[in-house]
Amino acid sequence: MYSARLILFSSLFFLRFTYAQEIDYGNLSSWAVHPATPNLELEAFIRDTSNIAKVDVFYIYPTLFLEKKDSRWNIALEDSVHRSEVKKYAVKYQASAFAEGGRMFVPLYRQAHIRAYDQLENGGRDALLFAYSDIRAAFQYYMKHYNMGRPVLLAGHSQGSTHITLLLKEFFDGKPLQQQLIAAYIPGVGISKDEFQSLRLMTEPDQTGGFVCWNTFKKKINKKQYTKWYKGKCVVNPVTWRLDEFAPRSEHKGFLFWNGKLYEKSFDTHLIDGAVWISTPHFIYRSLAWVNSDYHIGDINLFWEDIRENISLRIKAFYNQK
Repeated sequence: MYSARLILFSSLFFLRFTYAQEIDYGNLSSWAVHPATPNLELEAFIRDTSNIAKVDVFYIYPTLFLEKKDSRWNIALEDSVHRSEVKKYAVKYQASAFAEGGRMFVPLYRQAHIRAYDQLENGGRDALLFAYSDIRAAFQYYMKHYNMGRPVLLAGHSQGSTHITLLLKEFFDGKPLQQQLIAAYIPGVGISKDEFQSLRLMTEPDQTGGFVCWNTFKKKINKKQYTKWYKGKCVVNPVTWRLDEFAPRSEHKGFLFWNGKLYEKSFDTHLIDGAVWISTPHFIYRSLAWVNSDYHIGDINLFWEDIRENISLRIKAFYNQK
């Protein structure tokens, strides 16, 4: 969730606070996923390896630092529980949707506590910029040592999408590196329609060189969250990848549930101003869908197979344009 515009991008070049020691991204332990380290959980989702030799995926995980009683603004990189959660939840149920898209790079970072977004003026902005400084360092290390001119897919969710948005602004928007961008998938944030100078919201399933975003609600929308963060922002329908106001569940490719199973043709998808809402999912755990006030947590795994297939389409389109 949340709007990247709240993070005053201009201040990134004039950081007025002293950071702790920089993370060494030359150390493989600073990455949750790295091509040099086998990852059996991700490998289990890879059926087609054709894109791995020619494309890279740079994925940033969402906010997992949620404990209300924890007074820290940023999680320590050495926090073993947090590291475990990144791999157990974010990598398995989100990064896996992009696993066939190319070599996977997932940097660990000292992410900001969830409270940062609601307390921007009281420490939150600094905490988010601190987290972004890690992402920025990881991306620069990746570009210098691993990219070697390869096309890139960027992906994130929630806080991860906030950081991807800042990467897009700093390194891609109207810059030479934009030519290497296949697509950026940045759900879970409110992206303003004038967020970028050159990068555009992609409204066709085979477009490249831009971004896509969406934010998922139940039919009974959480109006407070919707109005505060998403109304009026960029959105596409993540089933059709167009501006279609409706996609029947017969077109839904499938969502990855916590039991590791894929459920296809599960719900209708409705596009509204700045977000999408879905009907109650049809699957054996249907009653659990009533628990959450919205479906923000499932922005990626609800459309897991839709994303996986769309990535393949965009990669093919990117190479056909050459």
